Amino acid sequence: MKIVTLIVGLVALTSGALKAQNVRESELPEAVKKAFTQKFPDVKEVKWSKEGATEFEAEFEINKRAQSANFDTKGKWLVTETEIRKSDLPPSVQVTIEKEFPGYKIEEAEKAESWDNGSFYEVELKNGKLKYEIQLTADGKVIKKAN
Repeated sequence: MKIVTLIVGLVALTSGALKAQNVRESELPEAVKKAFTQKFPDVKEVKWSKEGATEFEAEFEINKRAQSANFDTKGKWLVTETEIRKSDLPPSVQVTIEKEFPGYKIEEAEKAESWDNGSFYEVELKNGKLKYEIQLTADGKVIKKAN
């Protein structure tokens, strides 16, 4: 019985470690706080979480649109994602989804910008129990696909 309890405890600890962990602003590295304030000077309400060992994510709203921005521990900006309506996806992106993912419905759409990939779109697709998260360029080219 002790072994079962130990295994259950380890599984619970491991699964909790894999999820984003909420972080108080006072626990952030100064470089992260400074970088966020410089990039988003007018944002006052922010929810912070830790994404793995070396990345922090800020969730906030600008003009009533949900956004998130990620920074590494040294304050380097990595990516910003802004929720958009499905209808705001460029026509070329919509055509690619219809052609390459027939039967899938768009669950969520975001416009993203990163320091290394520039601007792109991130879309969550669902068909029954099947799910994909894809990234596409504005002209509809799939650059990343994950289940």
